[in-house]
Amino acid sequence: MQLKQENFPLTVKDHLVSNEEFTLDFDAEKEMLLTKPQPEASKLSQYYESDQYISHTDNKKGLVPFLYHVVKKRSLKKKLGLINSLKKNAKSILDIGAGTGAFLSFIKSDFRYVTGIEPNQKARELAQEKGISLEQDLNDVRDKLFDVITMWHVLEHVPNLEETIRDVEALLKPNGILIIAVPNFYSFDAAYYKNFWAAFDVPRHLWHFSKASMNKLFSDKLSLLKISPMVFDSFYVSMLSEKNKSGKLNLLKAFFVGLRSNIYALFTKEYSSLIYCYQKPE
Repeated sequence: MQLKQENFPLTVKDHLVSNEEFTLDFDAEKEMLLTKPQPEASKLSQYYESDQYISHTDNKKGLVPFLYHVVKKRSLKKKLGLINSLKKNAKSILDIGAGTGAFLSFIKSDFRYVTGIEPNQKARELAQEKGISLEQDLNDVRDKLFDVITMWHVLEHVPNLEETIRDVEALLKPNGILIIAVPNFYSFDAAYYKNFWAAFDVPRHLWHFSKASMNKLFSDKLSLLKISPMVFDSFYVSMLSEKNKSGKLNLLKAFFVGLRSNIYALFTKEYSSLIYCYQKPE
């Protein structure tokens, strides 16, 4: 089961902040989805103003935040392991969309230079409490180059997509590694929940990617080394999707939908979220 071009346009509601409705349009040329209308850049921040937006708050109250942090602890180790498997002895790393700095705080002893970008002021302040000083945007690091650049569920948020991609590519050292994690709307759980799929998360997610779109968006200056699954995402996203659909978490049902999604992906490789690992040639 998989969403197809004929399923779009699709009307999706902002379940987190505004309850406004947005449309997902299918871009056949790039094989991706576009959120329409997209909020003006000056107004986009208001759609993040919620205690339930955990990556900006470190909120641990309630079942959903608790489960989020349980999974996050495990994922931090896996992220570092992935980096080490691709780029040994890397000295510098840039994490774009660093949130409250949890990832950089976890890995800072493994790198000589640790830098992060985070537009949200409250998140930057929480990162500072962890001893992580974050920059506000890419303009603050234009004079630097990095061995590793990571974007963990961030690319779908950036207003100027293709410009940002070009800027990120330019910040990578020769032989450097770029790691990007994004939701995959061709997954089983996306098709199951359709307009209630939590990973659509409009209008915070401005773009929605497939493997084909990731191949087309990034230049031939980068080599795609591997695509890795994020197997826990299907369970977490299914739990949030159940809440969008029924107002209840329905943990047991969400677990089985997430499990079906991962089993389906064993054959199709279309997991709920995918990590794309690129390398810049020397």
